[in-house]
Amino acid sequence: MNGEPLNILLVEDNEDHAELVKRSFENHRIANVIHHVMDGEEALDYLLRREKYQDPQDSPVPHIILLDLRLPKVDGLEVLKEIRSSKSLKSIPIVILSTSKADSDLAKAYDYHVNSYLVKPVDFEKFSQLIDDLGFYWLAWNQKP
Repeated sequence: MNGEPLNILLVEDNEDHAELVKRSFENHRIANVIHHVMDGEEALDYLLRREKYQDPQDSPVPHIILLDLRLPKVDGLEVLKEIRSSKSLKSIPIVILSTSKADSDLAKAYDYHVNSYLVKPVDFEKFSQLIDDLGFYWLAWNQKP
């Protein structure tokens, strides 16, 4: 990445969870710019450059998407399905970051070609460690074509 900041799209309707993700990345000095949206419809607007996200400067293509499942307006699984059906977006790595441990959610996410499915720990220290590991794996160690 030549030291340039990485663009992360964080799709999370819980402000507390979003803040924990942002702080964890900051605390671990992972070079990034986090674009936070609060619901599935806004995520699709961002990715498809609709509504207030028409300017590419305001909505750069993310290097990775962190996607919650239980979202207002458009469910996270529907967002995932829409992204994977888009020729221009389908190669973006997507990590589900959810409280759901439901087998049906996990199965559908992988049916829709999610790259990873992580369950948010309730414990703050464990959550912070999860985000730390996530950041290093997807943003530093993982090699993209």
